[in-house]
Amino acid sequence: MITPAVRKEQKLSRSIRLEHHADISEIILNKPQKRNALSLDMWSALTDLINECIARTATKVVIIHGGDTGHFAAGADISEFSVAYSTPEDTQKSGQIIADALMAVEKCPKPVIAAIEGSCVGGGVSLALASDIRIGDRDARFGITPAKLGLVYPAGDTRRLLQAVGPGKAKDLLFTGRLLKADEALYIGLLDRIAPAVQALDETRTMAAEIAGNSQWSTRGIKHMIAGLQAGWTDTEEQAIALFVNSFAEKDFDEGQTAFLEKRKAKFTYS
Repeated sequence: MITPAVRKEQKLSRSIRLEHHADISEIILNKPQKRNALSLDMWSALTDLINECIARTATKVVIIHGGDTGHFAAGADISEFSVAYSTPEDTQKSGQIIADALMAVEKCPKPVIAAIEGSCVGGGVSLALASDIRIGDRDARFGITPAKLGLVYPAGDTRRLLQAVGPGKAKDLLFTGRLLKADEALYIGLLDRIAPAVQALDETRTMAAEIAGNSQWSTRGIKHMIAGLQAGWTDTEEQAIALFVNSFAEKDFDEGQTAFLEKRKAKFTYS
């Protein structure tokens, strides 16, 4: 488990911050007075923080969570709406800031895991869906509520929701805007794991450490392969074949098979 005592670097801001812990980086939503409701400055900062994690060679896994607030993110910061969406031009600009942040999370070559407790609503679900894996505690609650505001869910968010739960459940969630408990979220594919109450972050850190101990060539190649297949690659796609074939020529494969034969833990070097 990562504790404050082993934190090597820390960058703070008022509403979102980035902490580096050896080979795991954590992006922490930090607006407790609004249950981490996501403002445009948070979305904008998120893009920069993801890019910093990509550039940092030591980082192997990124975790996104709500810190000590007891919530992941209770949707958008509606207090901004009268300004951020006052004209079609402002709406398009604000929407692009959010879309860019979510795309940065989705396209991050390193695994991104969302650790979810408390409220995960609206933009919080969008952020969770952009992550590779979602771990929620038993008390987490989920909802996607544009229909309660007279809005339409953006295309990128809708695509990720469709990939996670399928069209029927996506329509159910979007048409009704209802709140889901963690058990149902797991059942329909909105969550990947459920942790005991207030233990989502601990379980996420354990998973992140396990991933960080494996070959990063493999992890990033697997993420690339899955994204390609979701985008329409066939079994004979040249990029897909190259990902498989080239892995046998990598140093990580040499180390992996040698370690297996020598019955020891592999020491992978790809970063």
